[in-house]
Amino acid sequence: QVRLVESGGGLAQPGGSLRLSCTASGFTFTEYAMSWARQAPGKGLEWVSGIYRDGSQQYYAESVQGRFTISRDDAKSSLYLEMNNLKPEDTAQYYCLRSFRDLGTRYRGQGTSVTVSS
Repeated sequence: QVRLVESGGGLAQPGGSLRLSCTASGFTFTEYAMSWARQAPGKGLEWVSGIYRDGSQQYYAESVQGRFTISRDDAKSSLYLEMNNLKPEDTAQYYCLRSFRDLGTRYRGQGTSVTVSS
C-alpha cells in the first residue's frame, strides 16, 4: 500500500524558512520521480517542484524558483522541500506526490499546512 506522509509545516514569518519532509512507503522509492504541490485556500492544486527519480534534475514553478529547493534521500525513502524567503502567498496545504508533474495522481499524502504571516 502506497503511503506518503508529509511533515514540517507550520507558521512562519515573511522572509522566514521551513523545511518540509515526506516519508514514503509501500513502493520502491528509487523507481519514481517525485514532486510537491500546494493548494492555497480557495484555489486549485498548483505544482511547485519536481525531482527525477535519480535526483539528477530538479524543476520549479516560476513562483518559487530561487527560494525553494527540492531534494530526496533514497536511503530514507524521503522527499524534502526547503523553503526560504517565504511570502504570504506561499500559504497553502503542501502535498507530496508520487509523480513528476501529474497533479491528478491518486498517490499523494494528506498534506502539511504552511502559513506565512507576521
